[in-house]
Amino acid sequence: MQTLAFTLDQIPSPIGSMLVVTDAVGQLRALDWEDYEARLLRLLRLQYPGRAVELTRGATPAAISGTLAAYFAGELSGLSTLTLETGGTAFQREVWSALREIPAGQTLSYGALATRLGRTGAARAVGLANGSNPIGIVVPCHRVIGANASLTGYGGGMHRKQWLLEHEGVLQERGAQRLVSTRR
Repeated sequence: MQTLAFTLDQIPSPIGSMLVVTDAVGQLRALDWEDYEARLLRLLRLQYPGRAVELTRGATPAAISGTLAAYFAGELSGLSTLTLETGGTAFQREVWSALREIPAGQTLSYGALATRLGRTGAARAVGLANGSNPIGIVVPCHRVIGANASLTGYGGGMHRKQWLLEHEGVLQERGAQRLVSTRR
């Protein structure tokens, strides 16, 4: 069995400690939250079937940690410059690539994302791929919402999804679960 060797680091953020997984050439392979470490490990196993994933503690490359710090400081556009690599199926990678095209401050429903991919009617499949995203924040699955503009599930916890959307300029309407963008 082939072994994939990755580096695992833990870095702080305003909404909890993040686990960052990178490879030997500095590509981002996974990003999740410390309290969801079991999920991160499960997603890595699912992404690379037939291969063992070995994680060694080490530092996150400065380009990645600096870009994440800048994002949390308000520089929202830098995440698109990060180089990443994922396993997963061709369909999952297609969805994850499309997620990176949703600009900060904007949201999209699962159905609209499916339509954007030319797969009208595949909202549930898009939702499953979205939920299998191994690189939270950078592959912004938090920007996908319900068809009625409601805040829907997030693997890192709904409080984080809400914080991330508010940080990016998407606010929840008072007394409702609907979202409104404040960015133009």
